[in-house]
Amino acid sequence: MKIELTPQQCERRAAFRAFVDKHIVPVAQQVDRDECVPRSLICEVARQGYLGANVPAKFGGTGMDMITFGILHEEFGRGCSSMRSLLTVHSMVAFALMRFGSVALQQRWLPKLARGEVIGAFALTEPEAGSDAASITSTACPITDVDGYGNGDGFVLTGCKRWITFGQLADVFLTFAKLNGTTAMFLVPRDTPRLTVIPINGMSGTRGSMLAELRFDGCRLPADCLVQKPSLVSGASLSTVLDLGRYSVACGSVGIAQACLEASVQHAYQRKQFGVLLNEHQLIGRMLTDMMTNIRAARLLCYQAGYLKTIGDPRAPVETLVAKYFASTAAVKIANDAIQIHGAIGLSESLPLHRYLRDSKVAEIIEGSTQIQQLLIAQHAMLDV
Repeated sequence: MKIELTPQQCERRAAFRAFVDKHIVPVAQQVDRDECVPRSLICEVARQGYLGANVPAKFGGTGMDMITFGILHEEFGRGCSSMRSLLTVHSMVAFALMRFGSVALQQRWLPKLARGEVIGAFALTEPEAGSDAASITSTACPITDVDGYGNGDGFVLTGCKRWITFGQLADVFLTFAKLNGTTAMFLVPRDTPRLTVIPINGMSGTRGSMLAELRFDGCRLPADCLVQKPSLVSGASLSTVLDLGRYSVACGSVGIAQACLEASVQHAYQRKQFGVLLNEHQLIGRMLTDMMTNIRAARLLCYQAGYLKTIGDPRAPVETLVAKYFASTAAVKIANDAIQIHGAIGLSESLPLHRYLRDSKVAEIIEGSTQIQQLLIAQHAMLDV
């Protein structure tokens, strides 16, 4: 079987790359230093329709196929992983609404998300619940009074969420809480009374992803904030949303690795040691070879996962796990090798290589750590025997 991009996908890749080189690469180091993404950059991303990449055209999105969607996230990862993180969580919120939201919720929020008029964030992780999402302790209690709630129904949300990507900036949070003993999804606007947003700074990687802690101190929510009835929210439902996040991180990891390779090739063909260019040293050549090989393998795994998602193949989640596991671990190794090739200057803030290493390490942890990926992949191993 030949895996090949269509002419349209190639054109979109070139457009994504040009946009990233013009608008994102020049400010990526500043984003890392300031731990903040400029609003002006987000507005430019929105103008290109990239915030609505996975939203159907009927809601104002661009409705990209999943391979094109993955290419977009690869190019953003090549430029700035913090910006890729914005695409990730924003797309997860839109996806959850498309998959599980009522028609009224879709009509109210999807056009705004697609145009970037509101930014969405994914609020699942808690201080004591990361990969073990079933252990969340945030609760939503039903209320029956009619104070300002049209149909008399609503909820009181109490709990704490931590490490919420773009929580400092987001306008609406897709929040998970226990309702009558089962997990439910709620769409919580930022201006909800008794919701406190506390910035989290000083992280090692994706430092511009504007993490926050969310504290829900008895937040009263109208009934229409419920995205999906708790009886319908299952582990499979949550996994479906997380699967999109893993796919984004996998593709973004390929982007980090590609940036490392491009920097290393340029350096190796310019820098001389012992009278010859670095690329002429066999051990350096081997490192470049391994970089290129692993990047191509990771990219093909992402394309395969994207293709299976596009056609609705049930194998797509497993292939996404494999892609995320391979791409994120490869990116860490490639970033390490890139620094090694550059020597001392690779550790200097004058180059982005140390940022690539820190960001690639984050990719090994978010949307399921490397070890969680291994456990989940292993559970499917017998199916391939």
